[in-house]
Formats: sequence, structure tokens, C-alpha cells
Amino acid sequence: MVMLTHYIPVRLANFAVFLIAFLSLTALAQTYTSSQAIALQQQGKLEEAAEAWQSVIRQNPRDAGAYASLGVVLSQQQKFQAAAAAYKKALALNPKLPGVQLNLGLAEFKQGRLQAAIAPLRAALAVDPYNMQARTLLGLSYYGDKKFAQAAEQLKVAAAADPSSLELQQVLAQSCLWAHQYTCALEGFRTILQRDPNSPSAHILVGQALDGLGKTQDAIAEFQQAAAVAPHEPNVHFGLGFLYWKLHDYEHARQAFQAELANDPKNAQALAYLGDSELKSGNPDRAEPLLQQVIHLKPDLRLAYIDLGIIYSDNKSYPKAIEALRKAIELDPTQPDAHYRLGHVYQAMGKSAEAEAEMKKVQQLHQKADTNLTPKMSGPPSIQQ
Repeated sequence: MVMLTHYIPVRLANFAVFLIAFLSLTALAQTYTSSQAIALQQQGKLEEAAEAWQSVIRQNPRDAGAYASLGVVLSQQQKFQAAAAAYKKALALNPKLPGVQLNLGLAEFKQGRLQAAIAPLRAALAVDPYNMQARTLLGLSYYGDKKFAQAAEQLKVAAAADPSSLELQQVLAQSCLWAHQYTCALEGFRTILQRDPNSPSAHILVGQALDGLGKTQDAIAEFQQAAAVAPHEPNVHFGLGFLYWKLHDYEHARQAFQAELANDPKNAQALAYLGDSELKSGNPDRAEPLLQQVIHLKPDLRLAYIDLGIIYSDNKSYPKAIEALRKAIELDPTQPDAHYRLGHVYQAMGKSAEAEAEMKKVQQLHQKADTNLTPKMSGPPSIQQ
């Protein structure tokens, strides 16, 4: 009797383990058909639909359509990384499966993987050149990947197909601007201004395009309008000051840079160009403390080191001048101005060989300093997925 009471619980325990295992295997073995998976998807039961498509795939691992459908369900669940993996598997099994390249491109785009989105979107567009969704996404992906000329090429077609989209017009105009296609940029920004004449950002961008076309006075007028409409808009006074600086109108440039610094005291570019304007106006004592602030705020702003090198050289503080000019060369060895200044410092110190070496470098370098406003302004906005 004692043995029996001991034996029964052991048998029951073993049976419970067996039952759990059996039920688990039964659940794993549960199968769905494609029709059932589609029905669950249409009912909005996405978790169940994903499980159903995975069941279909287990039954037939070479079912490209099932992988593609699983990718759609995962995308609907915002699981874009898993969706992309499913689409890639579908394409590996059947590269010509309709719509999958576009879906893969969209999944990569939604993850912010813009470079990865380009190839499938190009493939989708090759199959259907009139697919404006694929073309728009491809243009935006090129834009986000900073391939502005390719972005403009695609977005011109997309924007022509949807002229009412202000957002599309904006990105197209930005692409043209950064691709140095200034006429295209100007047309786009003026279209935007027609719809919103008081848009400070549109006036600023029109100004940048006009500056790119060499119409600096017209660009100044646009920046003045932007500053009048929105005096606290970031960089609006800096842009205006930079345009005056290009025209060697250092008095108006100083006023504009000071207005920018009133809005943002730590704007290193405004400080640098204010310091440079003071130096070019014959005020090195005012320039030096401004330039010292710059190198503490932004140690890679080359203009500050060039100007400090000039100030130290004029003061005969030659070791400090050499240090500043060498830093300028380190930041951009392709520009001849720092080599030229350094050569003169060595000459003043009686170091003829060093001076000659620097002057030889000046002769080898002919690259002109970039005086275009666009790179000085903030970069293009990021693409919102």
C-alpha cells in the first residue's frame, strides 16, 4: 500500500510532462493555408496573420509569395527590419516577383537606411517608369544620401506629376541648390514664395540661389526681407552679413554679424566673420579676442587661424603665428593662403629654406577659396521617414 501511494504521484507527474510536450508539439505543428493567412490579414489580425504566413513558409520554404506576404504583414506592424529580410528572401527565390522591390525599398527607407533603399527603388522604377511612388522615394533617398544631382533628376519628374505638393517642391529646390543647379533652385523657391510671400526660409533660400548665380545684391535684398519678417530666424543675419562681407562692405557686414550674435552669442561662424571684418577694417585689437573665442567654440574653423596668424605675424609674435598657420594648413592643406602667410613669417625670421619651401607650395596650389553662401548656412534638412 505504501509503494502504491508513492507510485501514483510519479506516474501522474510523468503524464503531465508528456501532456505538456504533446500540446506544445501540437501547437507548433498547427498549419495554415495561404487563404487563411490572407483572411487573417484582411481582418486586421496581424499577429495571427504573421504566424499563418510563417506556417505556410514552414510547409513550403521555397514559396516566394509567402515570404513577400509575410513582409507586407511585418511592414504593417512597423517591423521594417524583419520585413526587409522577408522581402530579400522572396527576391532571392523569385527576382521578378511583382511589387517586392518597391516594398523592400520602402522598408529600407522607413528604417532610415536611405543608401540601401536606392537599389531596390531603382529596380522598381526600371520595371515601371510611371510609378511616382517609387520615383519620389528614390529621389528622397538620393537626397538623404547627399546625392543631390541624382535627387533633382528624379524629383523634377515627381514634382511635375504632383505640382500641388509644397513639400516635394521644397525638397526639389533644395536638391537643385546643393547640386549647384541655381536656376532650377530659384524657380522652385519662387514658386514656394508665391504661395507664402512671408516665408523667411523661402526668402533665405531664394537668396542662396541668387548668390549662386552671382547676383549678390539681389541675394542681399532677399535676406533683408527674411530678416524683416523673422529677425530671430537662425542664421538670417549671418547670411546677410556674409553677403556684405563678399562685397567688402565690412561696416554693414559687422552690423549683421552682431545682430546674429545678439540672437546666438555662440554662433562661431558669425564670430569668425565678425573678427575677420574687424581685421580687414584695420582693427586687429578688436579682432583678436573674437577669434580666440572662435577657436574655443569651434576648433576646426580655419578662417580664425588664418586671421590669428596674420595678427601674430604683424606683432612679430612669430612662434604663435607659425602655430596658427600650421593649424590652418592641417585643416585644409589644399588652400594656398596659409602657405603664403607662413612663407612670409619664415622670411621675416631669416629662415630662407623654409620660406622657399612654402612659396613652392603656393605655386602648386591654385584652388580658390569657396565664397558661396550655401555651404556656410546650415545643411539640408534630413528626410523624415
